[in-house]
Amino acid sequence: MSDRDAIQLDVLIVGAGISGIGAARYLLTDRPGTSFAVLEARADLGGTWDLFRYPGIRSDSDLFTFSYEFKPWRDAKAIASAEKILDYLRETVHEYGIERHVRFQHRAVSADWTPALGRWVVQVRREDTGEELEIHARWLFGATGYYDYESGFTPEFAGRERFTGQIVHPQAWPEDLDYQGKKVVVIGSGATAVTLLPAMVAEGAGHVTMLQRTPTYIMPVPSEDALANFLPKVLGAKRGYAAARAKYIWQQRLVYKFCQAQPKLARQLIRRVNTRFLPEGFDVDTHFNPPYDPWDQRLCAVPDGDLFRTIRNGQASVVTDRIETFTEKGILLASGEELEADIIVTATGLNLKLFGGIDIRLEGRPIELPEHVAYRGMMLSDVPNLAFAIGYTNSSWTLKIGLLCEYFTRLLGHMEEHGHDICVPRAPEMETRPLMDFSAGYVQRALAGLPRQGDRAPWAMSMSYLDDVKLVRGGPVVDEFLEFSAAPDRATATV
Repeated sequence: MSDRDAIQLDVLIVGAGISGIGAARYLLTDRPGTSFAVLEARADLGGTWDLFRYPGIRSDSDLFTFSYEFKPWRDAKAIASAEKILDYLRETVHEYGIERHVRFQHRAVSADWTPALGRWVVQVRREDTGEELEIHARWLFGATGYYDYESGFTPEFAGRERFTGQIVHPQAWPEDLDYQGKKVVVIGSGATAVTLLPAMVAEGAGHVTMLQRTPTYIMPVPSEDALANFLPKVLGAKRGYAAARAKYIWQQRLVYKFCQAQPKLARQLIRRVNTRFLPEGFDVDTHFNPPYDPWDQRLCAVPDGDLFRTIRNGQASVVTDRIETFTEKGILLASGEELEADIIVTATGLNLKLFGGIDIRLEGRPIELPEHVAYRGMMLSDVPNLAFAIGYTNSSWTLKIGLLCEYFTRLLGHMEEHGHDICVPRAPEMETRPLMDFSAGYVQRALAGLPRQGDRAPWAMSMSYLDDVKLVRGGPVVDEFLEFSAAPDRATATV
């Protein structure tokens, strides 16, 4: 396809989830006149919140920080269901006129930086018609998160084929799954598993067992925050929301810092809370005492202690053991116990896939991600005009996304003001390490295939919102690591 026939854009955003919607809003408000489109391979917006349909799916972060800074969260629930989050995202899309920029069922298949054009040449396939089209974009913005939307992670379980019941992964939850009065075993102990237990019990499951190999830190949190809901009444909607948001930002930071500085004391406090919420005589040290320190992996929040309540009521139980093999009737454990089940749910985690699996190339050569270093947590060394959005692992995802989008629009403004079309980060000689310092299994499995991070700013992946406010929002737009140039065809440069 010729350059004349292709669709010409300043920015192409891939993904219409919380990151892509946020990026679109910042472009519309901070860079009016910028031509852009949002490609979404699925038939609806929302990303994670539309993809996952398992019972009880909800946020595991408070919505005062998981929502956008520019759009207050007005619902009473601080921990909200996927349905409410989707409603909030749809409101955002409608309020800012983002819908006219979104192309549903458009999958970005490949993207090749072409220096002769000074653009990304993106091949797109329509999922509904099979039609193929080409988009030429000055900038490519990957708002795909880092989950593989095609399939979740399921270990190889011996004897799986022998089980006569139904096996389900939460990422592919059947709409017609009938678990009324049935025995369910949920394999896993992360955020999905602790959500499923109380939700399935509430919807009529006979008994639900959480089978875990390794315990997880789990803490009850109020689903509604009386102070956060009171602040808008006395300060007004805008200032009240800002105050509630600030409260949670500091709260998240202080809890994380405390756990890192005093892991033994944090462990004792979490154990004390768990003991208070669980039945008398419950073996807390076996089932809720992880071998790692708090916040080496993400803490699981359970609203109003719903998980503990179902355990107290005898409607759910926890088993800590290793799987020997699946059997016809359920699962045989290493201890010799057999867990009978009608349904087994493999809440065993997710796979990571940056850029939604797009085949990204430079002048026809595939990009080897581990050979590149992340710049400001949103660009890659030696790769022109490519941005991506990855949120925090130790606090709300969206806090980071907002800062990255702010910086992105400031960078576009700087480039326009100075007549630049192309921006390439150039990394200095330095020690590098894995992109994320996080021991969760889904991260560890993927690290070898991810970009690296450096040993200093702006090449280190900051996980502190307060530090990033200073660096990304308060710091200069450019530094000595950014290399700028003009596009070959200056007459059509629009960024």
